[in-house]
Amino acid sequence: MDPEYAKALGVDIDALLVSQPDTGEQALEIADMLIRSGSIDVIIVDSVAALVPRAEIEGEMGDSHMGLQARLMSQALRKLTGALSNTNTTMIFINQLREKIGVFFGSPETTAGGKALKFYASVRLDIRRIETLKDGTEAVGNRTRVKVVKNKMASPFKQAEFDIIYGVGISREGSLLDFGVEHEIVKKSGAWYTYEGDQLGQGKENSRNFLLENPEVANDIEKKIKTKLGVGVPRAVADLPVEEVPAAPKKAASAS
Repeated sequence: MDPEYAKALGVDIDALLVSQPDTGEQALEIADMLIRSGSIDVIIVDSVAALVPRAEIEGEMGDSHMGLQARLMSQALRKLTGALSNTNTTMIFINQLREKIGVFFGSPETTAGGKALKFYASVRLDIRRIETLKDGTEAVGNRTRVKVVKNKMASPFKQAEFDIIYGVGISREGSLLDFGVEHEIVKKSGAWYTYEGDQLGQGKENSRNFLLENPEVANDIEKKIKTKLGVGVPRAVADLPVEEVPAAPKKAASAS
C-alpha cells in the first residue's frame, strides 16, 4: 500500500495500522486480537482470496489443498462474530470473483473462501467497473456500479452508480451532476449541462471540472438536491418546490 496515494484518496493514515502477515491463520489471529482489544473501529481484510493457509505455503507446488481456505474462513468467522458484536467493531472483507467450470444454468461467478462468509456477512456488496471515464483520450477514472446483494440492516438489492477519479476517489461533483439531472435541478441537453440558465460545460468531465473550480455553485446544487430529498433540512423547507428554495448568488460559467 502506498501511504501517500491512500492519503490523497481521503484515508486518515495517522489513524491507520497496516499489517502484512505471512499466512491466512496469522492474518485472522491478528484481526481477532485487535477486535478483542476494543481499540479498533474498522478492520479491512484485503483480500479473502489472498488468505493462504499455512499448510499451502509450507507445502510443495502442485500439492492439492482442497477446501483448506474454506475451512479456515468457517472456523475464523465462528470465532470472530461474537467479538465483533461485543466490541461494536466493523470488519470488511474484500473478495475476488472466480468462475465455476461447467455451469450451464445461472451465473458461473463465485467468490473465494467458501460459503461461510456469505452466511455470516450482514451486508454484501457487488462492486463492478462499468465504464472508463476519459478526458479526451486520457483515462481519468471509472464509472462504478454497486449492488447490495445481501442486507440484514435494510432492504437488499438496491443499486447505485458513481464516478471514481484516479488520485481523488469518489467524485462528489460527478454525483452532484448525476443527482442534479435525475431531480431536474441540472438540465442536460445533448452533451451540455446547464444550471439555472448558465452552461456548466460540454460533457460531464468539463462540467465536473467547472464545479471543482466553482465550489459555491456546487454547494448550491447540493443544497437543492438535499432539499428535494428532504435530507438535513426542516420539513417545512423540504416541502417547498425547488424553485422557491433560496439560492446562492450566481457566478457566470464558461463552457469549455
